[in-house]
Parts: sequence; C-alpha cells; structure tokens
Amino acid sequence: MARGMPHVAAIVNPRSGGGRTGRAWRVIAETLEKELGPVRTHFTGGPSTPHYLPAAELARHSLHDNAQLVIAVGGDGTIDEVVNGFFEAGALINPDAHLAVLNAGTGGDFRRTFDLPQDAAEGVKRIASGNSRRIDIGRLTFIAHDGQEKDRYFNNIASFGLSGETVHAVNNATWQKSLGGNFVFTWGSLVTAIRHKPRPVRITTDQGFETVANIGLAAVANGRYFGSGMMVAPDAEPDDGLFDLVIMRDLGFWDLLTGSGNLRDGTHVNGPKVTVTRARTVTAVPLGAEPVLIDVDGEGPGRLPAHFEILPGAITLRC
Repeated sequence: MARGMPHVAAIVNPRSGGGRTGRAWRVIAETLEKELGPVRTHFTGGPSTPHYLPAAELARHSLHDNAQLVIAVGGDGTIDEVVNGFFEAGALINPDAHLAVLNAGTGGDFRRTFDLPQDAAEGVKRIASGNSRRIDIGRLTFIAHDGQEKDRYFNNIASFGLSGETVHAVNNATWQKSLGGNFVFTWGSLVTAIRHKPRPVRITTDQGFETVANIGLAAVANGRYFGSGMMVAPDAEPDDGLFDLVIMRDLGFWDLLTGSGNLRDGTHVNGPKVTVTRARTVTAVPLGAEPVLIDVDGEGPGRLPAHFEILPGAITLRC
C-alpha cells in the first residue's frame, strides 16, 4: 500500500464523556488546527469488543498512511485502544510516530500521571509545545471470554480481582446506565464488593518474587491511577522499564470501607494486607475453579491466566 503524506491524525470517540466529545468536536478541531495545522479526523463508529477495537483499527490505518502524530480524543478506554493501534503483528508500525492524548472521558486516569490538563484547549497547547517523553507500554496475554488466548497492549494499568468483577458488572448493567456513568460505576463497585470473595492466585515475576494469595485486587501498573482517580500505584513511573505490582490480599467489603490507608491518596500501600514489588514480567495463574476477571482501563476483555510484559520506551508521548 502506498504511504500518504506525513500528517496529524485525530482518533475521536464521539460518545466519550456522555457524548460531550461529539458535541464539542467542532470547537476542539478548530483549536487543534489553529495550533497544529490540518488534522485528519477519524470517528469511531461503535463500541469495542474483546476481539475488535475500533479506535485501534483507525490508528493502525492512519499510521500505515504515514501519520506522524496520532491524537487519541476520548476517555481512558479510547487511549488504550489507540495505543493498541500503534502495533501490528507484535511490532510497532512506525517507531518514530508520536502519541498525544486529549482527555474527553469521565475518568481521566492516564493523564493524571503526567499532570496533563483536563481542559481541551489547554491540552491542545501542551501537544503543540512539542515536549515529549518516551514511555513504557505493557503487553498482556490472557484468556478471552470465549476461551481463546489473546494479546493486547496497555499504557496505564491492567488489574484483576475486584476491579475485573466491577467492570463486568458495569458493562452488563441495564437500567442502572440510565442514571449516568458515575452512578453505574458506584453501584457496580458496591454490589461487587459485597459479593466479592478473594480467590487464590499464584503470582510470579522475573525478579524472583512468588506468592500464592487470596487476591482481593492486584494491579500491574505502568501509570499511577485507575478507577476514576484512585492512586493504586503511587510510586509507578511510566518510563522506568518496570511495572509496579500492587497486591491486596484477603480484601473484603469492610476492608474497603475501613482499611488502613486510602486508595484515593495512595496510603493503602502501607497496609498490612498490601504488597508492592517491581518487575519486568508478571504471571498470574488462578488456583480455584472460579474465574478471576481482568480489567484493562475500564474494559473487561477476559480472565486469568495472564502474562504481563513491559516494553521499555516503546512509544513517544507528547506531554
């Protein structure tokens, strides 16, 4: 396929932020073009599935067409999809292309690690500044809900246990969704926490760490935040070539309400049921019959067993 002219591409999820992104896009696009020149816009046409990531397909097509800067416009899920679009057949399509993010979703967890502005106009100025940083990317191998082994990439945090069950509950909610995103996430968290029973998982890393624990929640973190502002991995650095692995054992509903420290400010890592270690690879294998579900930036693509691998300095982020 003939490559096109070098250009800037925007991959836009118009449904993000409760549809606010689509409504505001004309103004955002004018701001982008004022700062960056012409921008080719591609709108996602539908929601993702474990086997189809629409924003990833659009990003992949743009990179093959010689996009030098790909801007993900949407929430954390859209950003994660666009990152997946930088890869094909296990390799980067264009190692020199840059990624930028304009947060337009409700969570905004990835941007928090880099202190990127929430306001779109300020975000455009940060992109136009040309400042950049090579960041690590995670590669995850897991079992999809149909039983097939799948690979995908993640820029922020992949986790399992309580978080995976919460995402499953939220994505399968019915009438609750009519009351808004914040309500359905809070509802999903509470219902899941009440029902949740920690499940035994064997976790090993390349650094010699090994444990068998009843997992309430385990996060394999490149960034620091997930779940709409919870600082699950307060010391994670997205360019140190290592995951921060945060393991919360025997976590029950009352621990969430009365536990030592707070997930919002990161002090939970000092609690007696929490272990933090660093690794380049992490393998997690369930030891019971019940499935242990995975959460990748608000998406629930499948379950354990899973293998997590860090790809140091894989992508250049405009920040």
